[in-house]
Amino acid sequence: MPKYIAKRLLETIIVLFLALSAIFVMVRMSGDPVLLMVPIDATSEYIEEFRHSMGFDRPLPVQYVTFIANAMRGDFGNSLRQQSGALSIVMERVPASLLLTLTSIVLSLIIAIPIGVISAYKRGGLFDKIGTLLAVLGQAIPNFWLGLMLILAFSVMLRWLPTGGIGSWKHLIMPSITLAAYSAARIARMTRSSVIEVLQTDYIRTAKSKGLHDIKILWKHALKNAAIPIITITGLQIGVIFGGAVITESIFSWPGLGRLVVQSIHFRDYPTVQASIFVIAGIICLINLIVDITYGIVNPEIRLEKNSD
Repeated sequence: MPKYIAKRLLETIIVLFLALSAIFVMVRMSGDPVLLMVPIDATSEYIEEFRHSMGFDRPLPVQYVTFIANAMRGDFGNSLRQQSGALSIVMERVPASLLLTLTSIVLSLIIAIPIGVISAYKRGGLFDKIGTLLAVLGQAIPNFWLGLMLILAFSVMLRWLPTGGIGSWKHLIMPSITLAAYSAARIARMTRSSVIEVLQTDYIRTAKSKGLHDIKILWKHALKNAAIPIITITGLQIGVIFGGAVITESIFSWPGLGRLVVQSIHFRDYPTVQASIFVIAGIICLINLIVDITYGIVNPEIRLEKNSD
């Protein structure tokens, strides 16, 4: 396992290097980065001075090496909007995004796993049909529409919850539900499919023939052996929520990383955008590493394979 973790960390470093390279290329593919960053009414003298201060007047290979070297030290330059370190601004927003992500994924699992397991056990029954319908609706309803409807119902009409911001647990409810709806639907469908497959195996038939209770068969044997696909889809959804909660954070004025990216793009604050993408890529790589380690914890056979490698 230690060798495997070291190997995955090396792969993570390679992925981050490629992400930084992609950031460098995309900023320059969109046009002259200086013209994208300076005000529209900037004078030619100011543009040239800004170009020199940012190092954009040097050859591209020199710019690339300098950018990568600075980024590996955590130096993405100063925010053009707030005039302070771009990475420090991004890191201030990470806790809020992590809080929203973890709350949403826990809510998704609490809803999805019981629905998926029971739907698999009651395959073809009324509960299965209702669960499948809810899963389809959860994937079909746009997040922005669901968020606006929740605000209209619980903030404007009933006045039970705040419309946005951060502060108390009440501020977490609506954005968490908005993000959890889609993730819960995907996890529930994956759980149902995995459990159905496991329920058709020989050892489940053996357990039934021995007279084990259905609840014990479902939750101790079937769900445990169906856990790998569920862990995989959960890890993917954590990455999707953390890196893609841009619209939800904007709707609920949640001071997270997604909202910061939107604001930075609007104000042409490219150092902050670059730092945000780097942090998002790093955290997603970390999530993938945790998922891989979890495989070995859940399934000893996978752990033995990793140790033999």
